[in-house]
Amino acid sequence: MREGARWQARGIDLDLIAYGDLVLPDLATHDAWRGLPPERQAETAPETLILPHARMQDRGFVLVPLAEVAPGWRHPRLGRSVAEMLAALPADARADIRALTT
Repeated sequence: MREGARWQARGIDLDLIAYGDLVLPDLATHDAWRGLPPERQAETAPETLILPHARMQDRGFVLVPLAEVAPGWRHPRLGRSVAEMLAALPADARADIRALTT
């Protein structure tokens, strides 16, 4: 991966999505990162941990599996549950995401 590139294939990528109702580093910073325009999201990375993950409400690959284990968890800034955020996603944002089978 070239230096500075974001959102490219990598061997492993672990994201901390949320920790209870904790908002880090503060409410204003979290809101600013959550509202960052898409073109800036691709260019800019935060220097500190942002919790809950600033893009979780937009990503089917986060919400589909999270809905299996914690559908009632509520986003502390948006006030919506995982199930509600998932239902609000366009169908194409979750169409190809499948649960792992055991």
